[in-house]
Amino acid sequence: MQRRVIFDDKLLPYLLLFPQVAVTLVFFIWPALQAVWQSTQLQDVFGLSTQFVWFENYTAVLTDPGYVGSIRVTAIFAASVTGLSMGLALLFAVMADANIRGREAYQALLIWPYALAPAVAAVLWLFIFHPQIGMVGRTLNQAGVPWDYKLNNGQALSLVILASAWKQVSYNFIFFLAALQSIPKSVIEAAAIDGAGPRRRFFTIQFPLIAPTSFFLLIVNVTYAFFDTFGVIHALTQGGPGTATSTLIYNVYKAGMVAQDLGGSAAQSVILMAFVIALTAVQFRFVERRVHYG
Repeated sequence: MQRRVIFDDKLLPYLLLFPQVAVTLVFFIWPALQAVWQSTQLQDVFGLSTQFVWFENYTAVLTDPGYVGSIRVTAIFAASVTGLSMGLALLFAVMADANIRGREAYQALLIWPYALAPAVAAVLWLFIFHPQIGMVGRTLNQAGVPWDYKLNNGQALSLVILASAWKQVSYNFIFFLAALQSIPKSVIEAAAIDGAGPRRRFFTIQFPLIAPTSFFLLIVNVTYAFFDTFGVIHALTQGGPGTATSTLIYNVYKAGMVAQDLGGSAAQSVILMAFVIALTAVQFRFVERRVHYG
């Protein structure tokens, strides 16, 4: 018979939950409700006068061609960052999990980039790919390849995708490596004895067993691409040239801090929040069913 642990103190569970509930209410729920309320307001820069305008801010945002274009940019950006960062991290994790010389140093070096702030990571890429002072950018121009991400839309978007993905590879690498190392070695050895090669062992044994970790990282990376890449974009391109790298989160900043349209900025943040929630729900509805938890 299995014994159950019962706490006599009825107040203790609520005391243990209170700090996390308080943090969630103060830093997540309350700001979200404020954004929803502010999105229905038309107010001046200093907040001295406000007018309730219902859904006019949402109408103005959704009928703006520039905002609709930023949705396409965000979709390309988020899909590219998520795919690139997870793909490279999985490749590196598989290589680090193998019995190679200097494996511990290799693992430590791959984790280091995660300690950098997004803006700092962007500055490092700026010093590499700047058309005048960057080592790679200057070399490309000297070789006759026209490189200037400040003027070329495709180059600018490619650069912010690479910088953002590079920043996230370390985070994904940690989880993928931990998932791979949790697989019993006896299972891999048995497959090898049966004649399965490294590629077949990965796709038939290892990858299905790390599916829960892959699904978790998919959710985290999509959220990262939508929200946490603001610092990279602001430091590298500031949304330019034009609106080539102006994602939805950067539009919120431009509307609120540059154009001083507080109601429009709040409306954009609410739309972005709803979009990410819906996307996450779709992922749980259609992607998680392919995940097997062993």
